[in-house]
Amino acid sequence: MPPSRLTFMLRAFSYRNYRLFFGGQILSLVGSWISITATSWLVYRLTGSAFMLGVVGFAGQIPGFVMGPFAGAYLDRWNRHRVLVTTQTISMVQSFILAVLTLTGHITVEAIIVLNAVQGVVNAFDMPTRQTFLVTMISDRDDLANAIAMNSSMFNAARLVGPSVAGIIIAASGEGMCFLIDGVSYLAVIVALLSMKGLQLPLQPSHHASVTAQFVEGWRYVFGFRPIRSLMALLAFICLIGIPFSVLMPVFATDVLGGGPNTLGVLMTAVGFGALSGALWLASRRSVIGLGRIILVSTIVFSTGLVMFSFSRALWLSAGTLAVTGCGMMVMMASANTVIQTIADEGMRGRVMSFYTMSFLGTTPFGSLIAGALSARIGAPHTVLLSGVLCFGAAAWFSYELPAIRAVVRPIYIKLGILPEVAAGLDNASNLLTPPEQE
Repeated sequence: MPPSRLTFMLRAFSYRNYRLFFGGQILSLVGSWISITATSWLVYRLTGSAFMLGVVGFAGQIPGFVMGPFAGAYLDRWNRHRVLVTTQTISMVQSFILAVLTLTGHITVEAIIVLNAVQGVVNAFDMPTRQTFLVTMISDRDDLANAIAMNSSMFNAARLVGPSVAGIIIAASGEGMCFLIDGVSYLAVIVALLSMKGLQLPLQPSHHASVTAQFVEGWRYVFGFRPIRSLMALLAFICLIGIPFSVLMPVFATDVLGGGPNTLGVLMTAVGFGALSGALWLASRRSVIGLGRIILVSTIVFSTGLVMFSFSRALWLSAGTLAVTGCGMMVMMASANTVIQTIADEGMRGRVMSFYTMSFLGTTPFGSLIAGALSARIGAPHTVLLSGVLCFGAAAWFSYELPAIRAVVRPIYIKLGILPEVAAGLDNASNLLTPPEQE
């Protein structure tokens, strides 16, 4: 009998290692969102400056832009399981240091910037590793899209819970307790990683080209393959112009809506609620077919949410528009992730996902600086309004690119057996060949 819709939506959980990964990560990510919310509030409390919020965001994200592609070259050489254990351990130590400095009253904005930069270096390796690690836990490629969508659900369930909890903890005990809880939460994912067995780790080649040569090879692959190039260009622009609205949340919570840390928690939770809803909807889909159109529509939804949020002066309306924004943001990013991972060559996966990480994690810091500087000059609402309008322009460009992307991706889907009615007579349907060169 065919599986129920719920069973089908949760099919990634049939893999033991994925269940361990999911359980450990969701606890750790709740802690991370508690820490992210507390950091934003602490910086704004210490400085009262929207620009400093952008500076702190820049410090934490710029390493992903500088180091991301080179990190990918190493990830195609290294044991991804060991890399994750190492990055999670370093992140735990960083959170404990932040907690000690805050609880003892020695915290400064300069210290926050330095610690955020350290975490940014760690994330340059950690985030693409987590993306590529999925294929070591999921043996059936047909279940990979579901695992990616469930990962997005996990991330946004944490985004839903973490900020609300952070608002309560900040009001009751201060930011230091948030950082301490975050540090403890990393133990869950470290234990989960160490408990895994039978991982399908790719064989490590005995001879390596230089890191520079592998970087160049990855660059040519990504930017010479139109579907991946276009998807990453869209992500980079949205993350440069649109996503940095999140660094201005303390400004909206206090200056626009007249609230405190609980208001900040509500706003960030609203984004998480929308994002979680979008991720769960994606997890219920049965195929990657049609994701191009979904990426376009979700970009329009995200842009609409930003424009609506910029005009709101009531908490309930702001929360509602942020839910729309979060849904569009997550559906667009998770759909692009799924398409890229589906069509990427396995030997290039680490480098491809590092460029993917660079396209959003690397451009966001510049967007944070721009958003902080613009907000100081024209105000946070007008900054977000401008972001939304520019994101509509990105959606228009992608609608122009979409037919050409479909023309290139369709033969790859046929070779992978994703279009079974066409692929039945093809050999080696499970092997992705070198993508065609751009015309």
